Amino acid sequence: MRALLVDIGNTSMKLGVADAETVFASYTLPTEGAQSGDGLGFQIMRVLEHAGVPFRGKDARLAACLASSVVPRMDPLVRHACERYLGLAPLFVHQDLPVPLENRYERPSEVGADRLVAAYGARRLFPESRSVVSVDYGTATTFDCVTGRSYLGGLICPGIMSSLGALATRTAQLPKIALGTQADAPIVCRNTATSLSHGFLFGFAAMTEGLCARLRATLQGPTAFVATGGFAADVARVTSCFDLVRPDLILEGLRLLWQSRE
Repeated sequence: MRALLVDIGNTSMKLGVADAETVFASYTLPTEGAQSGDGLGFQIMRVLEHAGVPFRGKDARLAACLASSVVPRMDPLVRHACERYLGLAPLFVHQDLPVPLENRYERPSEVGADRLVAAYGARRLFPESRSVVSVDYGTATTFDCVTGRSYLGGLICPGIMSSLGALATRTAQLPKIALGTQADAPIVCRNTATSLSHGFLFGFAAMTEGLCARLRATLQGPTAFVATGGFAADVARVTSCFDLVRPDLILEGLRLLWQSRE
C-alpha cells in the first residue's frame, strides 16, 4: 500500500508518495493563501497520477494521508481535498498523530510540527547515535536536537532566502543571485552578484560549522547531524558538518510515523 505525505511550510508545500520502504516520489508546490480546497484536490490527483498510484476504485493503492503543517489556514484545505478527492481523512501531526519523542520544550505546543517530524526522522535514521541534530534550511534555518528519545529543543536562525528578501527590500539595486556556485572556497569578489552569492553561501556555511561545533560540545555524543531543506545540498557541499543530507527528511519522518502505526 501507499501513503500520501504532505509537508505544509510557510513558503512551499511538499507532497510525497511513499511505500513501506521509501518516499519514492516528491513534488513541491507553492503555499498559496488564495488556494481553494478543490483546486488543491485537483493538484493532488495530478501528483498521484504522475506517480502512478491508483487512488480510486477497486485498484486503489492509497491507504493513508499524513500531514505536517505550520500554516493553520491550509489545514482545512488539505482536509477538504483529501476527503473529497481521495476518500481519506488526513492525519495531522499533533492533533491526530503524536510524535513518539519526549518533548522537553518549556511550552511543548510552541514547537512546529515540521521541527518535531524532522527531529524524529533524524533519530530513526541514526538509531545508534546518542544524539542527533536535524538542520533545516527553510524559511528559517533551524537546528533541532534529540538525545535518546527526548526532543531537547534547538536554535532558530535566519533563513537564506528570507535574509536575502529582507536585504532586497532595503536595497534598491541588488541583482538576482544563484546560490549554487561551484566554488569550494570564498573569493574576494569583484561584482555585486558574486559578492552576494559567495557571502550568503559561505556565510551560512560558516554559521553552520560554528553552531554544529558548539552543539557537538554541548550534547551527549556521539552526535549525528542531518541536513534538510531547499539549500541543504548547497551548504553541505562546502562544509564537513553533516553525516547525511536528506532534502526530504520531513517526508521521511512522516513515512516512518505511518509505518509505526501499521
